[in-house]
Amino acid sequence: MKPFALARRIACMLVLLLLLLPGALSGKERLAGTPPPGSTERREILDALRKEIFRLHRLDVVFVVGFLKAQDGWAWAETLPQSPDGRSRYEGVSALLRKSGGRWRIAELACSEPDNPECLDSPDYFRKLNMRFPALPVSVLPPGSATGGTGK
Repeated sequence: MKPFALARRIACMLVLLLLLLPGALSGKERLAGTPPPGSTERREILDALRKEIFRLHRLDVVFVVGFLKAQDGWAWAETLPQSPDGRSRYEGVSALLRKSGGRWRIAELACSEPDNPECLDSPDYFRKLNMRFPALPVSVLPPGSATGGTGK
């Protein structure tokens, strides 16, 4: 094979690889990340959580976000709700959210009662959460959780 023909063949293979690579890296291989402030994804996640807080407690809130990671239609949020004017602060809220039908929805609102084995402070909480939601990417979970999480 002539050197030019070999170089041409290699170039064609590289172009083909570059065209196929983005599709190969989409889906499950996408890394968990924190949706940046002002992004549509962050607003949609927090709006779903805000809607649930209003449904349960009839409170209009804004969130101070302590932790938020999303990947492949799953998100974990740890927030401190407060009144829009910042004068009233409420108990922290942690939740697992799932995107389905193009909308973020609460999959589980974490219980925060101390000493309750089914709640967030239980050493088995995240292991059990992962058992209830086997498709959940552990990389969205907070650092120090029993099943995963790699940091904020």
